[in-house]
Amino acid sequence: MRKDYLAFFVSLFLSRLADQILLFIVPLMVFQATQSVAWAGLAFFVESLPRYLAFPVCGAVCDRFAPARILHISQVYRALACVLAVALYGVFDGIYWIVLLSALCGVLTTQGIMAREVLMPRVFEQYTYAKTLSYSQIADQSGLVLGPLIAALMLEVWAWHWVVLGIAGLFLLADLAMLIWQRTTQVNLERFDQQADIWLQPLRIAFGHIRNVPELRRIIALAVGVNLIVGVTLATSAAMVTGQFAAGKDAYALLQAAGAGVTIVILFYLARATLALNVLGGLSYSMIGAGALVMAFSPDLWAYSLGFLLVTGFDKMFNVYMRSTRQRVIPAQDFGKTVGVITLLNNVAHPLAGLAVAVLAAPLTTQTVILLLTGISALIGVAVASGWHATVKTELDVG
Repeated sequence: MRKDYLAFFVSLFLSRLADQILLFIVPLMVFQATQSVAWAGLAFFVESLPRYLAFPVCGAVCDRFAPARILHISQVYRALACVLAVALYGVFDGIYWIVLLSALCGVLTTQGIMAREVLMPRVFEQYTYAKTLSYSQIADQSGLVLGPLIAALMLEVWAWHWVVLGIAGLFLLADLAMLIWQRTTQVNLERFDQQADIWLQPLRIAFGHIRNVPELRRIIALAVGVNLIVGVTLATSAAMVTGQFAAGKDAYALLQAAGAGVTIVILFYLARATLALNVLGGLSYSMIGAGALVMAFSPDLWAYSLGFLLVTGFDKMFNVYMRSTRQRVIPAQDFGKTVGVITLLNNVAHPLAGLAVAVLAAPLTTQTVILLLTGISALIGVAVASGWHATVKTELDVG
């Protein structure tokens, strides 16, 4: 692998590792402090909503300014936010500082995600985009594998605020790797002329593409269905494993790592195989739904773990399908702003799933909430598939 490519992927890995450690400890700390699934779900809602609301603005910013510079700002400011949160905890005490930190880092993470999204098609032009996505997500998922394990080990030795200082160090190392990539890369990062307005005009352009391109509308609807399931899984997994099934946080960390490990195996297969996009989409959506059903009806931790692994493993296969589709149909000069709006529409289901857990888990039980959201996801999939078949039949009849 070329030296600049290696530095790029190392930066991605370290950034994801730091972010995953933070995501791991927030619901766990809240649940341990309150012993309430509802509060854990509410904490997930608070930490996830800002990161998704920021996507349209961050996408427009990445089209207007150098994405490498945006990525640098994202990583340095996340490190500073970690240090600030620990300082405020030292002065005022309280578990809520970690939730507020996660919300702020979520916005900065969105900024970094969008910068990398704009960079990747230009950095790896000689490879197919699906192959590039597979390899980049292997680096991403490696952070997911190690994140929960490292977080659990760190929490055995340190209180959460010391873990947060360690997270700050990882963000700084990620930025150092990115600086090495910038010094060694031979890629010419093309800039596009943009309107001065980063609010209304980018939104008009993005919604224009969504309105005029049927493929974008389909992947948005399907992504909402997937993210309802992924969101409820993220919001409830800590409580299900450590609460309902009475396992420890080490078991929770191992389950998270196993999910990421299964994902890496699937991504290695996708990097070497050639599958039609429709096959990727249909297979991944079906397996995610099946995994959610298993979680909803699981009587013990082993059955729940099987469902969890199906959801987390095939979520990234769906991600390759979705990102490959939108990269194919969105003009390069509008890529950031359009993907920003699409990602917001896709991922608003995440905090809504957390809110559903907060409101409905007590009266209905957690597994009933999982089943309810799985049913909504299935209806979305059937509706999209029916509309797609109707469109194909109409085109064949006209032809």
